[in-house]
Amino acid sequence: MATKSLRRLLTPMLRLTQLLAFIAAYVALDWASYLHPLHGLNITLWNPAPALGLVLWMRFGRMTAIPWFLAIMLGELAIRGMPAAFFVTAILSAVLTVGYGAIGELLRQRLPDGEVFGDRIRLTTWLSIVGIGTLANSLLYISLLSLTELLPEGDRIEGFIRFWVGDCVGIVVSMPMLWMVLTNSGQARLRTILASWETGGYAALAVVMLWVTFGNGASAEFQYFYFLFLPVIWAAARQGLTGAATSAFILQAGIIFAVEWLNLVAVTVLEFQMLGAVLALVGFFIGVVVDEQRLAVDKLKQTLHLAVAGEMAAALAHELNQPMTALAAYGNACEYLLARGETGEALRDAIRRMVAESTRAAEVVRRVRDFFRTGATRLETIDIATLLSTAAGRFAERASNDGVQLQVEGAPIIVRVDRLQIELVLRNLLANAFDAVASQPEGKRRINVSVEPFSRGTITIIVSDSGPGLAASLVGSLFEPFASTKSSGLGLGLVISRALVEAHGGRLWAEPGDSGIFRFSLPANEKESE
Repeated sequence: MATKSLRRLLTPMLRLTQLLAFIAAYVALDWASYLHPLHGLNITLWNPAPALGLVLWMRFGRMTAIPWFLAIMLGELAIRGMPAAFFVTAILSAVLTVGYGAIGELLRQRLPDGEVFGDRIRLTTWLSIVGIGTLANSLLYISLLSLTELLPEGDRIEGFIRFWVGDCVGIVVSMPMLWMVLTNSGQARLRTILASWETGGYAALAVVMLWVTFGNGASAEFQYFYFLFLPVIWAAARQGLTGAATSAFILQAGIIFAVEWLNLVAVTVLEFQMLGAVLALVGFFIGVVVDEQRLAVDKLKQTLHLAVAGEMAAALAHELNQPMTALAAYGNACEYLLARGETGEALRDAIRRMVAESTRAAEVVRRVRDFFRTGATRLETIDIATLLSTAAGRFAERASNDGVQLQVEGAPIIVRVDRLQIELVLRNLLANAFDAVASQPEGKRRINVSVEPFSRGTITIIVSDSGPGLAASLVGSLFEPFASTKSSGLGLGLVISRALVEAHGGRLWAEPGDSGIFRFSLPANEKESE
C-alpha cells in the first residue's frame, strides 16, 4: 500500500518535471535561434524549437499541445518582449500550436510504429509532411500577422520566406538528432557512434571545413562551401543515417555560429540555410541507403547461415545414421549373448563397441550444436581420394538409374579440412552436374571428378560434365544469392559452397564453355602427401 501511495505521489511530480523540462528546453532553443528577426517577431532564418515539439508529439500525442502552447507564449514574453497585445499573442501562439500539432499528428498517423527514419520511404514521407506542413503553417501565420498589421505589407513575402525556411530547415536538420536523444532506440544508436573514433574524426573534419569555408570572412565569398560535404558524406557512408544526422547537426550549429561571428546580412544567411538543408538531405539519403544495404546484408547472412545449417544438419543426420544402426546391431548381439548365457569376452567386446558408437553419435550431435551456435568447423586430416570417393559414392545409385557415367580420379594428397563441409560442396557441385546432363541423350551423360597437381601449396578439384555448359554472361551471376537457373531452386547452393571453400582458404569458380566445368582450390601439404 505504501508503495502504491508513493507511486501516486511521484507520478504527478514526474509529469510536472517533464513538462517544465520541455518548456525550458523549447524556450532555450528559441532563444539560441533568435537570429536576424524580422521586425522583432518570431520570424527567423533558423527555428529548431518546433523539432523538439514534434518529437514529443510523436511520442505522447495530443497531450503535448498545452505545454507547447505555454512554451510559445513564454518565448514571446521572455525573448521578444510581447511585440503584440496579450490577446493577439495568445491567438497567434494557439494558431502555431495547432499548425505544428497537425504536422505532428500526421507524422504520428503515417509513421505509427515510431521509427521515423527507418528507410527511404519513411524518410521521404517525413520530409514531405514537414515541407508541406511548414509551408501551410507559414502561410497561415504570416496571413494573421498581416491582418493584425504586425507585419508591414512590403515585408510579407520576405517574412513568409524567412519563416518557412527557418521552420523547415530547423526541423529537418534538428529533428533527427533530437529524436535520437529522446528515444530509447535512438539513444542506443547514438551511444554506439559516440563510442567510435570515426565520430571524433568527422567532427574534427567538420570544424576544419567550417574554418576553411568561413575563416577568410565574407570577402572570400565562401567559395569553398562544398568542402562541408566531406564530413557529411564520411559520416553517412560509415555510420548510416545516425552519423549523417549527427554531422549535419554539428555543421548547422557551426554555420549559425559563423554567421553570428561574421555578422552576415540576412540574405546571405538565407542562402546558407538553403545550402545547409541540401547538405543535410544529401547526408540523410546516403545514410538511409547505407542502412538499408547493411540490413539487407545482415538478412542475407542470416538466410545463408540457416541454409548452410540445414544442409549441414542433413549431412550430419546421415553421419548419425551409421552409429545408430551399429548401436542397434550391437544391442541385439548383447541380447543374443545374454540369452545364451554368455558373460565372457564376447559380451564385453560388444559392450565396448556400443560405447564407442555412442561416443561417435554424441560427437556428431555436438558438431551439429556447435555449427548452429557459432558456425564452427572441425578440421581433420584426410586423403583427398577418400573424400572424393565418399562424396561420389552417394550418387552411385542415381548415376545407375539415370544412365550417367560417373568417374572419379583421385590422388594420394593429404588435406586438412572439415570433411562434412567439403563433402557438402562436392554434393552441391555433383547435384548440379547431374541436372546439367539430364538433357543429354543416353550414352552422352558423363560426369568426371578429378584433381589437378600441386600449384603453390594448393590443389584444385575439378567437377566437369557433358552438359550444355555455361555462357560467359551467366558465369558472373552464378554465385549471386537467389540467382538460380532451376525453377525449383533457391539459388543458394553455389553461394553456400563458395563461402565454405573460402572459409578453408580456397576459392570456387566456374568456367564458360561447351561443357560444365567447376573448380575449387584447397590448401594442401605437399610433404605430408609424399
